[in-house]
Amino acid sequence: MAKGTTTTHETGTSRAPEPTPRPAPAPPTALNASRTVATALRVLGQLRHDPRTIALMIMVPCLLLFLLRYVYDGDPRTFDSIGASLLGIFPMVTMFLVTSIATLRERTSGTLERLLAMPLGKGDLIAGYALAFGALAIIQSALATGLALWFLGLDVTGSPWLLLLVALLDALLGTALGLFVSAFAASEFQAVQFMPAVIFPQLLLCGLFTPRDNMHPVLEAISDVLPMSYAVDGMNEVLKHSDMTTTFLRDVLIVAGCALLVLGLGAATLRRRTT
Repeated sequence: MAKGTTTTHETGTSRAPEPTPRPAPAPPTALNASRTVATALRVLGQLRHDPRTIALMIMVPCLLLFLLRYVYDGDPRTFDSIGASLLGIFPMVTMFLVTSIATLRERTSGTLERLLAMPLGKGDLIAGYALAFGALAIIQSALATGLALWFLGLDVTGSPWLLLLVALLDALLGTALGLFVSAFAASEFQAVQFMPAVIFPQLLLCGLFTPRDNMHPVLEAISDVLPMSYAVDGMNEVLKHSDMTTTFLRDVLIVAGCALLVLGLGAATLRRRTT
């Protein structure tokens, strides 16, 4: 045999070249309507089997408004002055609490792990959750607004539709905040602990208890960057003015922008916990 010639007969076997492993497909980055709607329907299907959660989201703000009205039974003007603000605050608090716990339950049960292993974008996942809880927020806000205006006698100068708009945006903001903080909690108990840290400071500084310009300058500056402050300001604009004002438009845009920003942060912090 000539030198320099190689053959496989010396070993009796030939080894095929090993295939190059293909990289795992990257998750889609653009939002897809069908994936988003499918995620929302799955979440709603799960919530349908949890009537206590649905009752908490829909009925608790109505019950709190009903209780507040008769706390001030001897002074209806006080209810008129703070009822509109609380009409936006109660849905925000309720949606924050329920959304954070429900989303964390999906994380700890492994549901999110399985979904993230599928060709499902993080944006689709967060948008689907927001759409599902947002549908419940519409029902919640409509019931609370109707109860306050037509049964409890809340007296507002502006349009009830503007009042409903602010209440809905507040509920959606609470949903976005709940989705966001669920990424940082390891248990449902920790999710509940985020409520004093995220909601209570906003409640104290939003202008519900005292006008914000009467606060210490440092606290007033902090209140100027908190979304609940603009939710209360928007409700007060509807309470006092018959037409849509420039201040009202500014307030609702800020609340809506904060909700979108927090949803984007929620998608950015969404990740698998195992490798």
